[in-house]
Amino acid sequence: MVSARIVKTNDPLVIEDVNIPKPKNLQVLVKVKAAGICHSDLHLWEGGYMGAGGKFMKVEDRGVHFPLTPGHEVSGIIEDIGESVLHFQKGDKVLVYPWIGDQICRSCKSGDEHLCEAPQTLGIYQDGGYSDLILVPNYKYLIKLQDIDFNSSASLACSGLTAYTAIKKSSAMPGENLVIIGAGGLGLMAVQIAKAITNATIIIMDVDDEKLKEAKKLGANVTVNSMSSDPIKAVKDITNGKGCEVIVDFVNNNKTAPTAIEVMRKRGRYIMVGLFGGSLELNLPLVPLRAFTITGAYTGGFNDLVELVSLFKVGKINSVVSKHYKLEEANKALEDLKNRKIMGRAVFTP
Repeated sequence: MVSARIVKTNDPLVIEDVNIPKPKNLQVLVKVKAAGICHSDLHLWEGGYMGAGGKFMKVEDRGVHFPLTPGHEVSGIIEDIGESVLHFQKGDKVLVYPWIGDQICRSCKSGDEHLCEAPQTLGIYQDGGYSDLILVPNYKYLIKLQDIDFNSSASLACSGLTAYTAIKKSSAMPGENLVIIGAGGLGLMAVQIAKAITNATIIIMDVDDEKLKEAKKLGANVTVNSMSSDPIKAVKDITNGKGCEVIVDFVNNNKTAPTAIEVMRKRGRYIMVGLFGGSLELNLPLVPLRAFTITGAYTGGFNDLVELVSLFKVGKINSVVSKHYKLEEANKALEDLKNRKIMGRAVFTP
């Protein structure tokens, strides 16, 4: 099989012929029809994230090993199955849940496998979907797609799931103001999810007018260009000086975080999602005086993905896929993502 692999961080991905694995026991071999291109793939390629004080957080310090085939957003058709697989057969259309755990840690046992203390995530800790075939360790990580489009469904496994979990964690309610920071793939998905399950007033911030226009089409009530206007004043004006109840930050850097703190009203909820890095200098007395909460959100559980696919099936949400690449264009795809040339999501179609 053909795979695009990271051999060394920051070096071009290498197209390699890799032996086709034979699935055994509970394993399933899936022919990749679409693989989403995610910022997490970009972080892998770059070798990590920028942390507090300019300290670079290496992915290898988190247990990532190279060479590696990235790609954790995968939809496709079952090519072959192990002898112990139940409920699935060759030819089934499936979405792959990539957030695999060790099954024994506290998180896994409580149903939060995506927060495993020794993760085995496809495309991060083991080979993923930048390939024409992917070996899934257990059929329990598959969801049948039936008539759902491969390209649109692939990104549900990460960007869609991450947005869904963040919006659920926000507990946004009717009558509340929900600020979404970032109108990229996650932010645009979050707008649709928030519209479908919260009935809150949706305010979205970004620096790109085209992305903000798309967010408006998808259901945002108000858009704010944080480059051309003061985002703090804008939110205060929209909320009659009170501030917002909920913020979901899909950027999460040293510019967006202080803005979020400033625009939150008392008892507000701030959900940090993005991995763009930096640090936050926090005026500590503000936390008890305003009684706000700060929560992190990282992907979601298998059942969350099942719920999300159900919303997708009934037309409540849809992935905004703006670009398609061949596997041989892996380096161009990541460069385009890095340079903000992709609106919504992009996918590989091997």
